[in-house]
Amino acid sequence: MRIVIATRYVTALREGGSLPGLVEADDDGLYVVKFRGAGQGPRALVAEWLAGELGRAIGLAVPDLVGVEVDPALGDAEPDEEIHDLVNKSGGRNLGMDFLPGALAFNPAAATSREIIDPAFAADVVWLDGLVTNPDRTAQNPNLLVWHDRPWLIDHGAALYVHHTWRDPDEHARRAFERITSHVLLPYAGSIAAADDRHAARIDLPLLTELTDAIPDAWLPDDPTAGDAAAQRVAYVRYLRRRLEAPRAFVTEADRVRPAA
Repeated sequence: MRIVIATRYVTALREGGSLPGLVEADDDGLYVVKFRGAGQGPRALVAEWLAGELGRAIGLAVPDLVGVEVDPALGDAEPDEEIHDLVNKSGGRNLGMDFLPGALAFNPAAATSREIIDPAFAADVVWLDGLVTNPDRTAQNPNLLVWHDRPWLIDHGAALYVHHTWRDPDEHARRAFERITSHVLLPYAGSIAAADDRHAARIDLPLLTELTDAIPDAWLPDDPTAGDAAAQRVAYVRYLRRRLEAPRAFVTEADRVRPAA
């Protein structure tokens, strides 16, 4: 994970409940920063990192993700008390997503939507979201941006929700993902089984280990079920490897409901 240092809080982005902020960093870049002190907690940053980087690994367009070091004093000049308190609680490592200037939200109701989304791409995104149990790519909230005529995936903080309890993770990993029925790209998608053939073997143990090793300890506070930070990294790898074991119920379920989407 590349690390940058926040130098200026530019503005709040008041979409969703996490109150991300547009932040300038010491590399002169602008980043949409998800703060670990937000109400969703640091596990949302873990989900954002893992799901986003898995998407990148299978060839999907995801804005660059970086660790953003934040000085709690960065928000001292903010007149909004909510923002001031959030930044103050988020000292240390946070997660930044490269800002895409001029990007537009994908609109599935637009007449041109099928010119932007091809069946193989849609199937790849459905496959990824089934793997990481991401419920947050619906017609109401697509979490897709169109930038330079290409769709980009954003906002994966709701994924991997098993980590909020770590209840029966081995059993959970073998389940289908029933919420795939509301996926915004299901009506556009080609065969999910074909997407599975393209990508399942690409997500191997070295990749999962590399991604989980990059997660900061501060994003993995001790969990009464999963244990300390090191044990949680092992739990994420085990969960995703179990999810990738054949047969993959999330693939079968997505193809079963696809014709009715």
